[in-house]
Amino acid sequence: MLQHLKRALGSLTLSAAALALIAGTASAQTPKGEPVKIGFGMSLTGPLSANGKSSLLAMKIWEEDTNAKGGLMGRPVKLVYFDDQSNPSTVPGIYTKLLDVDKVDLIVSGYASGQIAPAMPIAMSKKKVFISLFGTGINDEFKYDRYFSMIPNGPTPKPAFTRGFFKVAEAQNPKPQTIAIAMADAEFGRNACEGAVENAKAAGFKIVYERRYPPATTDFAPIVRAVQATNPDLFVVCSYPLDSVGMVKAMNEIGFKPKMWGGAMVGLQATVFKTQLGPLLNGLVNFETWLPAKTMEFPGSMDLIKKYQARAAAEGVDPLGYYMPVWAYAYLQVLGDAVNATKSLDDGKIAEYIRKTTFKTTVGDVKFGKNGEWANERVMAAQFQNIKSNSIEEFRKLDTLPIIYPPEYKSGNVIYPYEKAK
Repeated sequence: MLQHLKRALGSLTLSAAALALIAGTASAQTPKGEPVKIGFGMSLTGPLSANGKSSLLAMKIWEEDTNAKGGLMGRPVKLVYFDDQSNPSTVPGIYTKLLDVDKVDLIVSGYASGQIAPAMPIAMSKKKVFISLFGTGINDEFKYDRYFSMIPNGPTPKPAFTRGFFKVAEAQNPKPQTIAIAMADAEFGRNACEGAVENAKAAGFKIVYERRYPPATTDFAPIVRAVQATNPDLFVVCSYPLDSVGMVKAMNEIGFKPKMWGGAMVGLQATVFKTQLGPLLNGLVNFETWLPAKTMEFPGSMDLIKKYQARAAAEGVDPLGYYMPVWAYAYLQVLGDAVNATKSLDDGKIAEYIRKTTFKTTVGDVKFGKNGEWANERVMAAQFQNIKSNSIEEFRKLDTLPIIYPPEYKSGNVIYPYEKAK
């Protein structure tokens, strides 16, 4: 009888311990106290909004995932954001308000170079860590030691966007000889095409046309005709979303067929523009930063895409999410991991930790180097091929956009010259 009683009491003690452990775990995973506020501007209207809105949805998913895991330092995390309207002039006011009025603890950038650069002086004056989302060569000028860039451009960011284009072109036989370069006269366009000029000179191509066009340009036919008159083998464009669409249409309407064209055309990664242009895209070679290829299924990336796609329709964002979501999630992963590791909101401590750490993210391992850029470059080149219609299903499958550079991620071969892909 006494032995049975001891066994019963032992079971009760074990059950109580198990319950206490479960309760403790649940408690640890329930963030408490004042939220850690992360502030930013984001393009939710205007020409950058397709990428801005898809980024925001991924950021909301990170916020939910983080709070489900216990928050930051045991406190809930809260995103505080405002629409920058795709207008760089709104950015300084937004970040001043976030820091002085809303009293956010941390800041990150909005999407794109033109929205990042205007926030830099404010971040610097407040000595804030500033992780940017898809900015090209921003810190070449500022040299700010608490700036970190979430884009795989590596230590030489300006040439990175078009490096794959040039590497593929150089490998053709006979090798192309001449090139035309057109760029939007704005932050990204100038930076990326400055890099294209570097790449062209390094490859030994003769530049026969190099001009900027105003960001408000809507008729691209005169530009295409001017380029066509120089008869280049290659044509590189550094453009923003609406420019990219206009340029593709103009190229097809005029029937200009250089041996290869594309380069650094922002927007063509977004499903809304892919389905708008459909077969007009065939043959174009452009940069890519991530695609759901087997070689790029990094930890958490496909889980994020699944969550994102389930909510995309209700949120009115890019239905596939192959461009910005993994990056927007990843730059918050870096910041969040640094906060939890340092157990601090001190920007100096966070910056020091980020500088010395390799982060595991939805875009793979991330290590920062000189000027806060990625220590290693990983921009890809891909070519639109065999697109038959404007259906979204054309772009859900990856065989219409094979990766053609670099070799370690390659999933298909370039169709060259361009006219063979039409």
